[in-house]
Amino acid sequence: MFSRDELEQAFAHFQSEVVKAAATPDWDLFANLFTADASYYEHAYGRFQGRDQISAWARRTMSSFPGSAMPGFPVAWHVVDTDRGWVVCEIRNVMLDPGDGSVHEASNITILHYAGDNQWSYEEDVYNPQKFLDMVRAWALVAHAHGTLSEEGRQWLAKYGGGVPQ
Repeated sequence: MFSRDELEQAFAHFQSEVVKAAATPDWDLFANLFTADASYYEHAYGRFQGRDQISAWARRTMSSFPGSAMPGFPVAWHVVDTDRGWVVCEIRNVMLDPGDGSVHEASNITILHYAGDNQWSYEEDVYNPQKFLDMVRAWALVAHAHGTLSEEGRQWLAKYGGGVPQ
């Protein structure tokens, strides 16, 4: 069992490392938040076992569109279960400004199990993939209209977003 203070401090550390990982971008900072044998369940991408698989997935996902167009993942709220060592939170996945100042985001619920020493043994991300797809498509259309959509974003829009407007 862990105290509320330890869980809150570990979760604050988790959040600060995610901020650093997104800013650098060095997603090994994120992977290093997990124990060597951690389990990660991402509902659209699958299950990952161990820090190495978590790291490979995070680097691949966050260095390609649309992850590469998400500069921040602020926490909207969180709850702590001190009896079981769980933290459950809502993560806002916020896109870059597409050029008109509008905010485009979709949230997920993240479930974390604490293992001690600022490390987590489990993470699960729960969300509606269609909501994310719709949000990214809407963002890409606005970015395209303002000339800020990357070539990779244009390719994504052509393949998954219903096409690039003329």
